Amino acid sequence: MSSERHIVLLQRGQPRQVGLAQVILVTGGTLRVQSAGNAWLVPTGRALWLPAGEAQTITAPALSTVALQFAPEVTPELTADLPAQSLALAVSPLLRELVLELARRCPIAEDDHTSRHFAHAAIDCVARAEPLPLSVPLPRDPRAMRLAKLLQADPAMSTDLTTLARQCGASPRTLQRLFLRQTGLPFRQWRQRLRLIHGPGLLSEGASVTEAGLAAGYAGTSAFIAAFGRHFGMTPGEFGRG
Repeated sequence: MSSERHIVLLQRGQPRQVGLAQVILVTGGTLRVQSAGNAWLVPTGRALWLPAGEAQTITAPALSTVALQFAPEVTPELTADLPAQSLALAVSPLLRELVLELARRCPIAEDDHTSRHFAHAAIDCVARAEPLPLSVPLPRDPRAMRLAKLLQADPAMSTDLTTLARQCGASPRTLQRLFLRQTGLPFRQWRQRLRLIHGPGLLSEGASVTEAGLAAGYAGTSAFIAAFGRHFGMTPGEFGRG
């Protein structure tokens, strides 16, 4: 059973309103979200920034999350320095404690100046946080999207594109063209990235590097470590300690 806490700062509406700017801290499990044409997999100890007005779909909730949501009337003031696009973020100890403290103070009144200072500090931490490459772009064409969903459900599957294409109603060449045109990545590279972004979630859930590599579709641990390092700029062990 998942556990979610949502904080609307200076609330004048109901939590979880569609399109609110928010920072989602994952405190257990892996959060899966589709937003702005990307699929995000955000593991424990990391966060996802979603700007105001951006439609999103939570395809698999994490076991535990805390979300700071910003009411429309305070969004420009508190979030002006944050990116206009979604980002997965590294979470500093300070940011984590600020988010959890704000959660403890919820609901927050408009005249609660201490909590307002904490909110400003949390947003400053978000603005300075290191972005993490935990997303993969999604195609728009229904046939290519069908293929993307098949692979999202089982990234480690070894089924070749020719076989998968028959399930998607398009030729392998058509699907390759669609992925390149609509995601900016050749299909093979897109598939590898999808596998790689599953790695951090598996590691955060207690899998060993070897187990995470196998589950992500890599036949050998060294190949997984090398690919992980190229994508994330650190080893799986370093990511797990981050």
